Amino acid sequence: MGKTTLTALLAQTYAHQGRDVLAVDADPSPCLAGALGFPSELRQKLHPIAEMDELIEERTGAKPGTIGGFFTINPRVDDIPERFSVIHRGVRLLELGSVDVGGSGCICPESAMLKTLFTHLLFRDDDILLLDMYAGVEHLGRATVDFVDAMLVVVEPTRRSLGTAKQIQKLANDIGLMRLYLVGNKVRNDEEAKFLEDESKDIPMIGYLPADLKVQEADRLGFPVYFHVESLKVATSQIIEVLNQLTSDEVYE
Repeated sequence: MGKTTLTALLAQTYAHQGRDVLAVDADPSPCLAGALGFPSELRQKLHPIAEMDELIEERTGAKPGTIGGFFTINPRVDDIPERFSVIHRGVRLLELGSVDVGGSGCICPESAMLKTLFTHLLFRDDDILLLDMYAGVEHLGRATVDFVDAMLVVVEPTRRSLGTAKQIQKLANDIGLMRLYLVGNKVRNDEEAKFLEDESKDIPMIGYLPADLKVQEADRLGFPVYFHVESLKVATSQIIEVLNQLTSDEVYE
């Protein structure tokens, strides 16, 4: 939940600052709407693009699940972000669903559809685009990394978590993505913060989300973390300040 919590906090903070925000849930099990506190009537309107069989067939010319045969590998997707998203408290949310476009991914209509849409999102001229992705860089390629201002990897103060971050760093560097930053999560004290700093010399640490039991309380009650957990709200504002300094050329020029 760490990456989704951070995405929700960033989205709501940017929206509160008056920025136009498009948040995309690219996790196989979408839950960003819940973290943002979208009401049930809006959440019912959200459907992962990956599961829209009729749309995929309409745009690619083949039914999802088809292996081989002929289908369009660059279908029209420019209308999808506005057509299938919902807006709440200044945040536009789109659910992408599972993106299976890695080296072992299928060559199939749904894969072509999602890969084209993902590339389109990166090429759009959105003020703020936030992508909540599962661990890895399968979504990205050498042709799109230049459009990524920053990739944030959420880590907990454990060696196993930092080990995963280093694996992601290697994969990112392999495709030319060097703008990689860490955000500490569930950090309870200065000792844990120092541990993360000492053990992550190769990847800049840009901030910490403190451990706070109100996060679980917010999830249980269905409240957005941004409005329920003040400590995380403050920490996110500090992270954005650092992030803006690091990516000022890409964000504002």
